[in-house]
Parts: sequence; structure tokens; C-alpha cells
Amino acid sequence: MKVIIVGAGGHGAVVADIFQAARRAGSRVEPLGFVDDGQQAGSAHGLPVFGPISSLATVPHEAVIVAVGNNRTRQRLFDMLRTQGEQLITAVHPSAVVASDVSIGEGSMLCAGAIINPGTIVGANTIVNTASSLDHHNVVGAHVHIAPGVHTGGEVQIGEGAMLGIGTVVIPGRRIGAWATVGAGGVVVRDIAPETVAIGVPAAPFRRIVE
Repeated sequence: MKVIIVGAGGHGAVVADIFQAARRAGSRVEPLGFVDDGQQAGSAHGLPVFGPISSLATVPHEAVIVAVGNNRTRQRLFDMLRTQGEQLITAVHPSAVVASDVSIGEGSMLCAGAIINPGTIVGANTIVNTASSLDHHNVVGAHVHIAPGVHTGGEVQIGEGAMLGIGTVVIPGRRIGAWATVGAGGVVVRDIAPETVAIGVPAAPFRRIVE
């Protein structure tokens, strides 16, 4: 399957590497290159940059994936591309460990060393970044970013669009609301309200998010 990566920045490089590693492991998915509204046609990370996102129509392909770290931007692009009829593909690094009954939504990305344990559901267009682990029966909404080195206990619920910063730890059974952010190194021992920034050990509300 021929895939174009939307976004040629740092996360685009990570997603390209996921596909290339999977290809070496026997996958038939082939990353053709990138489209990016912020870059001129040329090359990035060893692959062509075809031009802005509008140039998708000029490049034969079978699927796309949105490789952008910012959750709001990734959601907007995901929704736009799906409305346009694009097929959204999931990227799973061959070193990721995923239980057989785990559900992964379309367009999501599981990076190197990610671990997802039984009964967990991961929504569409979500990033489970390097060396993160989601324990049993987690429910993770769409458009979430689980940053590198995050670890959750069992039966954690993470709402749509939430961001868990690098090294966050969530004890079992906690709920993190939609579009909330937990700062790097936070330890979540109490539920986090939607659209709230929480920081510290234990993580405590710092401010509301105002869009």
C-alpha cells in the first residue's frame, strides 16, 4: 500500500521511520513521501516532499496519515482528509507490543517500544509515543497524544484530545478529561477535569485552557 505522510516535521520523520522499519519486517506499506503546507517541494528525512497538502491530488497513493504532534492541528487535518475521502492508515512500529484484543482507531501511530495491554481501546488519530505503556482496559479517546515515556495503570480513561507530557504516570482508575494537558513528569493520582492544565507531583490543576 502506497502512503503519503501529512507533515514533514519531526513527527513526520518518526512516522516515516515506523513505516520503513515495518517494511523491513515484511509489511507491504510503502511511504512515498510527504505533503506539508509549510514546506516547499524538495526532500526531507530521505523522502520527497511533494508540496502543500493540496498536492495530494497530483500524487497517486492509496492512504495517508497525519504526522503532526499538535492535537488540535492533527484533528483538523484528519477531519478534512477523511471528509475528502482519503483512507487513513495506522502506523505501528514492529517493536511495539500490542495485545491481541486491543482496538486501534484509524490514523493512529504506535511508536517504537510502545506497549498496549489487553482490553485497551485507542481512538482514531492518536499518538502513543516512544516507550509509553497503556495497561489493561484503558480507554483512550481520539486525537490524544501520549508522549514518550508515559505509563498508565489499569482502567484509566483519557478523553478526546488530551495531552500527557513526557514521563507522565497515571495511577489505575483515574480519568483525564477531554483536551486536558498533564505537564511533563506529572503523577496523576486524582481525576483531571476537561480543558485543564495539570502539573506536578501529584498533578494539580494549574490553569484552564482557553482557545
